[in-house]
Amino acid sequence: MRAPVDSCTLPEERSSRADAPVLAPGATVGVLGGGQLGRMLALDGVRMGYRFVALEPALDAPCRDVAAIIAADYGDEEAAHRLAARSDVITYEFENVSAEAVERLERAAYVPQGSRLLRLTQHRLREKEALSAAGVPVAPYAAVASAAEVRQHLAAFGGTGVLKTATGGYDGKGQRILRHEDEAEAAYNALAALTPELILEAFVPFVHELSVIAARSPRGEIATFPVAENVHRHHILHLSIVPARIPEAVQAEAERLARRIAEALDVVGLIAVEMFHTADGSLIVNELAPRPHNSGHYTMDACRTSQFEQHLRAICNLPLGDTTLQSPVVMANLLGDHAADMVQWFRADDPAAKRCGVTPKLHWYGKSEAKLKRKMGHINILAPTIDAALEWMKETNMWRNVNDD
Repeated sequence: MRAPVDSCTLPEERSSRADAPVLAPGATVGVLGGGQLGRMLALDGVRMGYRFVALEPALDAPCRDVAAIIAADYGDEEAAHRLAARSDVITYEFENVSAEAVERLERAAYVPQGSRLLRLTQHRLREKEALSAAGVPVAPYAAVASAAEVRQHLAAFGGTGVLKTATGGYDGKGQRILRHEDEAEAAYNALAALTPELILEAFVPFVHELSVIAARSPRGEIATFPVAENVHRHHILHLSIVPARIPEAVQAEAERLARRIAEALDVVGLIAVEMFHTADGSLIVNELAPRPHNSGHYTMDACRTSQFEQHLRAICNLPLGDTTLQSPVVMANLLGDHAADMVQWFRADDPAAKRCGVTPKLHWYGKSEAKLKRKMGHINILAPTIDAALEWMKETNMWRNVNDD
């Protein structure tokens, strides 16, 4: 086990991290969480020669096939000590793990992502304040503590907004779009029942949803992956399209913003930056995720380095990998709704792939049960053009029941 390092500082407390260890293959990576992100991280890491152990409550978690499992709740102190004792470096695969648990681990182990960045990104108000302080454009926002305050700020935001819980929530959970002040009371009461802290954000009329995955190492090296154009259905990511169908100047600005955020927040590992692209060409940063991200799955087959290898390189303080895009690609999520169709497609010939000139690459997460709207896997469609990849999707009919919200 490595000596603990204070590596979770915010910008005003940033350290040089000159003493951060370089962890070579053979080291053991501890992972808080054993879901699909931990599984894909371990799959890349095992190939590179690292060992993995995951702290995960579910015995049938996706990570079970590629990592040793410590079966316990994330807040279990004894289990956390076992994880620390077995690990040279500890990371987390998702940001809803307890920041208090991560803070305790920092006292006994090397956790380069740290707990302070985790606390920041777990709380939408603190996240917006940090982005604003870094000079990053965000939508107008306000903390609200009553339906009256929701109505007041909704009027100031032009009559439309998005009411969100300050903590928790993903894939559209914990938020309500408000298009009229008459909706304020019901929305406030529903979300306040989940958590007392709420935030109202001005609704941003966008033409594209974009994301950039940036990596930063303790030595300060930063690398960004190409911009993904994201399409959501029912608040769940449906497609990531790369290269994004936006002007080159917008792509360059999106990557610049991601680099700025990674540096300003002293990130180690990955940071996923979700943005809105508006009709006038502006970019508004929406949310952050300090980990591998669904919209970065395209990198697994289409880039010289995947986001998972890059995350490992960053937390192990290795030189970052080449992020060059090698092929146009569309990443399409597979939900429980699509599981049966996926099996039929995978076991048969695929004349549509030959006709469209595409190579579909399946990534299945090994979850024990296929549930509606549950992410079960994804397909990276490598293609000569984005249009060819989208045409293949139509011809396979696997996503025939996917409609706009």
